[in-house]
Amino acid sequence: MSLNLISMMGNLTRNPEIKHIPSGKAVCRLSIANNRVYNKNNERMSDVSYFDVEVWGVSAENCAKYLNKGSGVIVEGRLQQERWGRYAKVS
Repeated sequence: MSLNLISMMGNLTRNPEIKHIPSGKAVCRLSIANNRVYNKNNERMSDVSYFDVEVWGVSAENCAKYLNKGSGVIVEGRLQQERWGRYAKVS
């Protein structure tokens, strides 16, 4: 048995981009910045991570209609990792 579930809160780094696939279904792409603040050696530190998110269907339409750059969002869904680039050939 396995579980793939993620819940994340952050802010949009740009306006949502909506497109429709040939079947007519909406797909909205979002980019979310997630800040982590912590203390290290009595000094306040901050890390920012960026995530690309795809939203489908009616939810995609609503994201495009109501969200803008800087909007705070909470995202729940599944995580899918895509890898790009060249791999070294081992002989």
